[in-house]
Amino acid sequence: MKRYGWVIGLHPDKVEEYKRLHAAVWPDVLKMIKACHIQNYSIYFRRLDDDKPYLFSYLEYTGDDFAADMAKMAADPVTQRWWSFCKPCQSPLATRAEGEWWSDMEEVFHAD
Repeated sequence: MKRYGWVIGLHPDKVEEYKRLHAAVWPDVLKMIKACHIQNYSIYFRRLDDDKPYLFSYLEYTGDDFAADMAKMAADPVTQRWWSFCKPCQSPLATRAEGEWWSDMEEVFHAD
């Protein structure tokens, strides 16, 4: 099992829309998440001191080919449609790595 953490900005005028979407995630999106070996997936919201809204996500990956599972998810038509509602709410960080939407975070501590 591998843990992942990511961060992304959220457009200030889209905060309530994003929260509304995630209060009722489509069942087929949830099934795809599980089919791609993801568990304990959470998204957190926070306004930082500059009052800009950000999202932090955490998940545990239990598969053996993360890239293949993420490609499977990205190819799913229902997930693509879901993302068509979510992505306009998000504001990727300027410092993200090339090819990233959500910026990967380094795990510096974990306790069981």
